[in-house]
Amino acid sequence: MRADRVFAYGAAAGLIGDLLLGDPRRGHPVAAFGRAAGAVERVLWRDHRGWGTLHTALCVGGAVGLGAVAEHVVRPSRTASVALTAAATWAVVGGTSLVREARVIGRALEAGDVEAARDRLPHLCGRDPQALDADGIARAVVESVAENTSDAVVGALVWGAVAGVPGLLGFRAVNTLDAMVGHRSVTYRRFGWASARLDDLAGWPGARLTAVLAALAGDSPRGAVRAWREDAPKHPSPNAGPVEASFAGALGVRLGGTLSYAGRVEHRPVLHQQGRAVATYDIERAVRLSRRVGLLALGVGVVARAFVKGRTA
Repeated sequence: MRADRVFAYGAAAGLIGDLLLGDPRRGHPVAAFGRAAGAVERVLWRDHRGWGTLHTALCVGGAVGLGAVAEHVVRPSRTASVALTAAATWAVVGGTSLVREARVIGRALEAGDVEAARDRLPHLCGRDPQALDADGIARAVVESVAENTSDAVVGALVWGAVAGVPGLLGFRAVNTLDAMVGHRSVTYRRFGWASARLDDLAGWPGARLTAVLAALAGDSPRGAVRAWREDAPKHPSPNAGPVEASFAGALGVRLGGTLSYAGRVEHRPVLHQQGRAVATYDIERAVRLSRRVGLLALGVGVVARAFVKGRTA
């Protein structure tokens, strides 16, 4: 079976598996990678970029190498190749968990239980929930849905289309390392530098594709494109900016502004200034847009891989 068909069937099966099963509560492969990366960190940690770069290279290289070996072993069997791609796709995408957490918070807000929504918010993002009222929580959820559509779904499919199973595992390894050590704390400012920069590079194509697809699948394509063009460059993140701005324009809402992380206040630019304030019902709208974007991304990935394989055949 051609590699493009293996990816098409396997990725589709993996997304269906994520839709039906979500993430396992125990024994998740990404959690196992996180534990392994943590063990490597305990051995290598120094307040130095070079040691952090070595840590990143070993962890990401190990994930890519494991994917390459597994793909080589199953290559003689079409069924095993599709099954491996499906398993890898299911393991690295997190669309259903993202949707589930967003909807739990949305239902709490709809019921007027702001405290329950605050308690649940850390499952979705790193904001300080005590600093947020109901509207602030809703805005945080919409922003997290937008950003994680790129990180947890589209980015993985992009790299799967480019490099098969090694691409799927490698992207998730990069994204996980960034979450672990890529922040600008005293401990990781230097050690996590390489992981953060690699995550920016690996996330670049998925973020742009997410922004394009959000514009196409949203209620206001013109608003999405305008917000992306005018407001995304003001965002401190090169990848979250286009995604959040496009979602803001597509949904007709304002995102960004003042944020609080563990007591640290950040003043970020407002995305889509002419939009209205986020309301609780926009959480469900963002979830549905995220689902549409994920399905479109699968289609784009399948077509792109078939095109590349056709040109190289």
